[in-house]
Amino acid sequence: MVSPTRPLYPLPGRRNDRNKQPLQTFRAYNIAHRGSNGEIPEETAAAYMRAIEEGTDFIETDILASKDGALICFHDVTLDDTTDITNHKEFANRKRTYEVQGVNTTGFFLVDFTLDELKLLRVKQRYPFRDQQYNGEFSIITFDEFISIALDAHRVVGIYPEIKNPVFINQQVKWPGGKRFEDKFVETLKKYGYRGSYMSKQWLKQPAFIQSFAPTSLIYISNQTDLPKIFLIDDVDMPTQDTNQVFVPPHLVSTSYWEITSDSYLDFIKEYVVGIGPWKDNIIPVSSNYLQIPSDLVARAHAHNLQVHPYTFRNENKFLHFNFSEDPYNEYDYWINKIGVDGLFTDFTGSLHHYQEWTNPFASGEKEATRLLHKIELMLSKFKYFN
Repeated sequence: MVSPTRPLYPLPGRRNDRNKQPLQTFRAYNIAHRGSNGEIPEETAAAYMRAIEEGTDFIETDILASKDGALICFHDVTLDDTTDITNHKEFANRKRTYEVQGVNTTGFFLVDFTLDELKLLRVKQRYPFRDQQYNGEFSIITFDEFISIALDAHRVVGIYPEIKNPVFINQQVKWPGGKRFEDKFVETLKKYGYRGSYMSKQWLKQPAFIQSFAPTSLIYISNQTDLPKIFLIDDVDMPTQDTNQVFVPPHLVSTSYWEITSDSYLDFIKEYVVGIGPWKDNIIPVSSNYLQIPSDLVARAHAHNLQVHPYTFRNENKFLHFNFSEDPYNEYDYWINKIGVDGLFTDFTGSLHHYQEWTNPFASGEKEATRLLHKIELMLSKFKYFN
């Protein structure tokens, strides 16, 4: 039974608005991590629609590929944790074991299913302590469908797709003409008109960041698109996703995330990316759930003219460090105003948007008429519902 207090949103029809409200660029970016997945199952159309309604600047997704080469919005290489795959007896014989990033992994792998087969599955919440009422309601979506959600929005909404597990995908999925996963990824963005360097006129019309944990994938596409790129940084003890790629340059062989937070590496990678996306604990170490003294990673990144978009911000107490007294707004305030990050990946876009509207609602020098219209819009938004 779906609660009447939180309506679900169908995909909208194509909008032809010529004068959409532009992307805000005067405060840290609100990045909807897999959509508003704190409320609705991740990477579904409804999760992205909800995030747009809640005020996100960018909707974020992970791109993988199906057996027949379709680009899919899905986080894990296996379907086990966030779909009803085990309820489909017709697929019971599809369980496999593959090596993924040097680890033998067993499960139902997305690369062993065609797009039509994947569309038969339904998505469920990853975490059992979150709202389960939407489990089984929504299907997996394609990269094309994801882009359409952003383009159909009533205002300019950016996209933030990730080239996910490129080594594994290139090993398991083959495209005609010897094309790579990264080639198909960029082709899709170009098909929908995504182009332009960061803050250019073209980019502001259709904003997009390309992200990846694999630096060589970002380097590989650097001559294919001028869209801004973000290099994701995992736990510093882990190797990068592309350490074992055959075309890795000599200076990237056996690279760990610890090595790539060095000044020398930041100086190298800044030629290809506009920013980094570190795990929060890489910026500020944690002990016994208390934040310790912050590292200088943000300051050093900014010194190299790189933005910093850390992940992942979540409202639940189990994800909040004790320093914040179980208050996500305290966490936002600390990271934005003390640490000085430029964007935040959050599972709860509404919370971040509310915090920013209360603390930094207007760009400096904004006219009083615009202030008034903005306030009226906020008041009216409380009464807006989709059928």
